[in-house]
Amino acid sequence: MDRIEAGLLIPGDGQPVRDGVVLVDGAAISYAGPASNAPDTPGAIAVKAAVVMPGMWDCHGHFLGTRSMDLTKLPQEPTAQRCARAVHDLHNTINAGITSVREVGGLGIHLARVVAEGLLTGPSIYSAGAVLSTTGGHGDLHCYPLAWVSDFCRDDGTLRLADGTAECMRAAREQLRRGARVIKVCASGGVLSELDSPIHQQFTVAELRAIVEVAGLADRVVAAHCHGKPGIMAAVEAGVATIEHGSYLDEEACDAMVDNGTILVPTRSIIESILANLAHVPPYAAAKLTALAETHANAVQMAIERGVTVAMGTDIGVTGMDLPNSWGTNGSELGYLVSLGMTPLQAIATATAIAPRTLGAQAPRAGVLAEGFDADLLMLDADPLADISVLAQPEHVTGVWVGGRRVKG
Repeated sequence: MDRIEAGLLIPGDGQPVRDGVVLVDGAAISYAGPASNAPDTPGAIAVKAAVVMPGMWDCHGHFLGTRSMDLTKLPQEPTAQRCARAVHDLHNTINAGITSVREVGGLGIHLARVVAEGLLTGPSIYSAGAVLSTTGGHGDLHCYPLAWVSDFCRDDGTLRLADGTAECMRAAREQLRRGARVIKVCASGGVLSELDSPIHQQFTVAELRAIVEVAGLADRVVAAHCHGKPGIMAAVEAGVATIEHGSYLDEEACDAMVDNGTILVPTRSIIESILANLAHVPPYAAAKLTALAETHANAVQMAIERGVTVAMGTDIGVTGMDLPNSWGTNGSELGYLVSLGMTPLQAIATATAIAPRTLGAQAPRAGVLAEGFDADLLMLDADPLADISVLAQPEHVTGVWVGGRRVKG
């Protein structure tokens, strides 16, 4: 048993506790609360920390093993090479205090099995497998012949083109067959794809409903990449669990999300990363990103003000912290949420107590320091409630536990 004694305990859900104790008994927490009420634990390994809090979730990441934000380069490198790079991402993820990742398209469906086997140290990974896209949509690689893209989709498994309700249902079932824990769709155009507009809706409502129905039969939920309002409204109507990005949300869309319990995963950090590094993306992506950046900030601020539930996600997909938007910089998202209107405590909740809800019925009992919850937690040497940027600096994360096993410190 580990006994963690902290000057400040941030539970994830509820108010912080001064002079707190967390007891880790196997893979679960047996006590979390004031030191004055903690049971005696003779023989326990005592650890002292300035701050203890739940391990953080990144609810929108991609283990792609790429060294570029130009997605057209994905087919130019062997999948095995990129998967080998992604092993390095697992280390950087843990080092940053991220103990769970909802991986919405990428190689995580394979990495998750190896982490679960104990052969690699990494976060718990809840992967979507392939991103589902219409032909010509955000998940298509427009610069290549369609036959080449179809071959890449089949061989690599990170993208899947589907058109019509029958094909959409089959594509979703293929991901379930691979072990997907969530289904990812592109309900609108995007920034890093060449020819489509982020504003335009892509899947029809009928196609989206078919995917949501198939996912629901297996207790899975659907995450919808969506910038434009038409796609957002269609996706909410179809019953998706989360809207990813939400750049053109307005009052009507926010209210529809509140009414339907739809969660927003804003991914502000990728927008900020690209804005600061426009030379790292193709010219078409730089133009689209620049055009929507301010609108996205205003939309996220509006969503927070109107009570939309928000979960933390980054859209990180690059290997190596020498590059922008890379695994290991995940905690920067919380600072952006604070700048857009959240308190530090609210921002922390997006990465802890709220985050597992992005998996629907598949959600583990995680994200909160309380008896019976998974022992995923981290220690800090500084107070993130006083300075949220602490969580963007892995050097301040002095200890990490995943499933009761200490993996950093």
